[in-house]
Amino acid sequence: MACLTSAIEPLRAANEITGQRAFEWRLVAETPGPVRSSADVRFEPDITLDAVEGLDHLYLISPPTAEFADPRHGPARLRWLERTGMTVGAFSGGIFPLARSGLMQGRGCSVHWCYEAAFKAEFPQVAASESVILREKRRITASGAGAVFDLMLRLIEDRLGRQCMTEVACWFQHPFVRDEDASQKVPVARTAATADRLSPAIREAIRLFESHVEDPLQIPDVASAVEMSCRNFQRLFKRETGQSPLRYYRHLRLSKARQRVLYSNDPLREIATAVGYPSSGVMALHYQELFGTSPKDERRLASGLPQLVPLPTAAE
Repeated sequence: MACLTSAIEPLRAANEITGQRAFEWRLVAETPGPVRSSADVRFEPDITLDAVEGLDHLYLISPPTAEFADPRHGPARLRWLERTGMTVGAFSGGIFPLARSGLMQGRGCSVHWCYEAAFKAEFPQVAASESVILREKRRITASGAGAVFDLMLRLIEDRLGRQCMTEVACWFQHPFVRDEDASQKVPVARTAATADRLSPAIREAIRLFESHVEDPLQIPDVASAVEMSCRNFQRLFKRETGQSPLRYYRHLRLSKARQRVLYSNDPLREIATAVGYPSSGVMALHYQELFGTSPKDERRLASGLPQLVPLPTAAE
């Protein structure tokens, strides 16, 4: 829901400030009838996907697990709209159904850090970017609600100029507009810090951890790679993150596993291998210790919740 309001409100403000209908939007759903947001707020769509015509942009907003009501016709309709010249994109979890439609083949996209592991596992042929926004010809993707707001400000600037864009940003006390290639802010596991606030050596160590999830590194090797003794590295890492490198590394790998537990149907054995565990049993033991539930139980609980219907799309 936050992505939807972040898309509409800046455009509404731009219209009000300029006294003109510079932007219009419609809520689009694949089928008639109300749709429910992640906040359990229901919306009445303005039109169905089959009736869409004449729009400049069409954005998908949904949870990662969203499926098309008609898995053949829905994606085909999106592909047809794209061929007519419409810009097609997605916000946050909406990148999953957009990729499933086949429209991201051979392209890059912005993927929210909390979905990154699940997305890369399902779509290895799509280049997942850490950038908050990625505009690539007639594909636009934004990682989350704040990025969507920034994107709308850019669209306002393109159409109405920088002065109007600045005034819209000030209306909402939006402190600054990030460059499109700005990297996402990512929290350091189990701390109140973000990775960009850490010292260069610890940032590099975390980068090495991130790039070796399936084939875990030994902590002394990481210390050597950042040109520190193992003892000094462990002391500095704990001082800056509040936890040992080994504990952080395990949390990182299990967090990647959790994404795939929640947002995919991949077998637990396959997930365990992908995050560097010799068996799903060992992974499940550590998973239980960290998250307070087993991966099987968490997946069962998630699948037992009421099925979320994809949010309506927002169009310019």
